[in-house]
Amino acid sequence: MPFIPPVTRTLMLFCIGLFCFFILFPLAPLQNALALWPLNTGLFNFWQPLTYAFLHGDVLHLFFNMLGLWMFGSELETVWGGKRYVQLLAASILTAAIAQLVFTLVVGTMAPTVGISGGLFGLLLAFGWMFPDRTIMPLFPPIPMKAKFAVAIFGALELLLGITGSTGIAHFAHLGGMLGAWVMINHWRGGRGR
Repeated sequence: MPFIPPVTRTLMLFCIGLFCFFILFPLAPLQNALALWPLNTGLFNFWQPLTYAFLHGDVLHLFFNMLGLWMFGSELETVWGGKRYVQLLAASILTAAIAQLVFTLVVGTMAPTVGISGGLFGLLLAFGWMFPDRTIMPLFPPIPMKAKFAVAIFGALELLLGITGSTGIAHFAHLGGMLGAWVMINHWRGGRGR
């Protein structure tokens, strides 16, 4: 069994547990209250920019997000410690939510957003920043590449897919998560937040 540090393990167990809870007890009003609703729906609440990250749409969504949390989060938590790791992940989740809220307001989308993907894109950026020359093997495409190139490729793809069409994926939330990680890392590099 690979080592999973405590904060990452707790997040993974919480997301999996919440997913299983809603399968066993399909409480749509509670799920809807926790999802991130666009501002123009009248369903938005102040807690949603955090709670949406712990919900997942289906088993594959959950699996790939937990895999990414383990792949990138475990090492970052080990290097930074739990406090900084949580700060970066929270910043990424919040800026992902803000980016998605702005996008849905501009476009007029009425669908809710769920999942920790925006946080994962923040972790990906942070991993590429910390270990730029580390070779990683993304699942898509399964080609070994340096982490810094993976960050650039995935960031460019998210921007391209976000601009070109509707895929049902929150591409601008992913970019927002990367922005949050970038802001937090630059904050730390400026000597604040230690």
